Amino acid sequence: MTLAITALAGGTRDLDRAELDAFASTLDGSVLLPDDDGYANAIALWNGMITKRPAVVVAAGSTEDVVRTVAFARDQGVELSVKGGGHNIAGLALSDGGVTLDLSGLREVAVDPEARLARVAPGCTLGDVDRATQAHGMATTLGFVSATGTAGLTLGGGFGYLSRRFGWTVDDLEEAVVVTADGQLHRASRTENEDLFWALRGGGGNFGVVTEFTYRLHEVGPQVTGGVIAWPAERAPEVLEAFRAVSATAPRELTLVALRRNAPPAPWLPESAHGKPMVAIVACHSGSAEQAEADLAPIRALGDPLADIIQVREYVQLQSMLDATQPKGMHFYWKSEFVSELSDDLLDAYHAQFDGLEAPANQIVLFQIAGALNERAEDDGAVGNRDAAYACVMQAMSAPDSPARDANRAWVRAAWEALKPFSTGGNYVNFQTDDEPTERTAESYRRNMARLRSIKARYDPENLFRVNRNIRP
Repeated sequence: MTLAITALAGGTRDLDRAELDAFASTLDGSVLLPDDDGYANAIALWNGMITKRPAVVVAAGSTEDVVRTVAFARDQGVELSVKGGGHNIAGLALSDGGVTLDLSGLREVAVDPEARLARVAPGCTLGDVDRATQAHGMATTLGFVSATGTAGLTLGGGFGYLSRRFGWTVDDLEEAVVVTADGQLHRASRTENEDLFWALRGGGGNFGVVTEFTYRLHEVGPQVTGGVIAWPAERAPEVLEAFRAVSATAPRELTLVALRRNAPPAPWLPESAHGKPMVAIVACHSGSAEQAEADLAPIRALGDPLADIIQVREYVQLQSMLDATQPKGMHFYWKSEFVSELSDDLLDAYHAQFDGLEAPANQIVLFQIAGALNERAEDDGAVGNRDAAYACVMQAMSAPDSPARDANRAWVRAAWEALKPFSTGGNYVNFQTDDEPTERTAESYRRNMARLRSIKARYDPENLFRVNRNIRP
């Protein structure tokens, strides 16, 4: 009996079930096939637009299972993907017809408060890490939706509310343990396998499967000042002008995020505003409450908001505050660019995208990141983009059965075309969708691309790790 499976050489090949069963018998975890209980849950991703169906899912139960699965895929010549949190918008967790290595069962976080380090398993979400580190009043630089996988976020560079203070997520990465295509386990850091470590700091899943991440921790929380303040959209020019002014001079403890969209039916917004155009600022201030009050005063001085829920709250609560805006299973489509400043022309183009917009959940986010990341050299890690001050993200969300899906994606593409002229030339590789051309990946790495390709050729000459934003020419 055989199983048709996607081959590395192209097309499909027949895999003998006896060989698959023999492999499965060596695992601490388990193998799932399409008819097995648990398979549907294992391949359910955050972005419901992704419809890939692996022929085999390996639910890893240990690091040794990772080594075994990499060797099996390589020796059998079959396509391999790696799933951590399953939150990547392009669906890079799944191999369509191949083998998916599911790491989501590996969720351990070990915190060493004396050394200020956290060792994190590859299936952890941001919420897992935040809860464990906040028990010690510490945090590392992660993203802003708690269900996101830590591994994917990190390998793509990573940014969030703490980036202004500490840089990209990979600037907090101290060490990684990685299984490369030859089945070997390596430790990589600034002093050991330095080139591999450099590539892992933003180069995506091109180089192997990371089985442990070690992050530097900082004293943050357990309470911070944060939340959202919103106004009717007719005040958008005034609000964005204040956002620009305050973000240009704010201390690094304060991160601001501006966005325009139609108001969701959120309980913190008055019912009379639901579905109507609004502008909002999301804030995170990780300094003292007194400093936060003073630093946020120019924003609050705008007055007469629809709602203001900026308050002292638990850091872990702030880190999950936006979760409800991105529910699992919806169809998501994004474009991103990094920008170095908010010029008058950029803001004019930004506001123009909302003329007549009726889509209930389409938005453009301006996420402030300027600060620590700009102080390092462009080649300090593959992530690059050290000239970025804001991430500009065009986003659409549609229900799976929505007749507006195509129109929403077209709106994102049109908004992206309008705002791309203001880009630094770089974009966030983690926000690339499955229809992005290879040129977009090259744009995300810019002059670091040549070195990335050289390291790829050394560690993965046969391109086993190709279900990613692949850098092989």
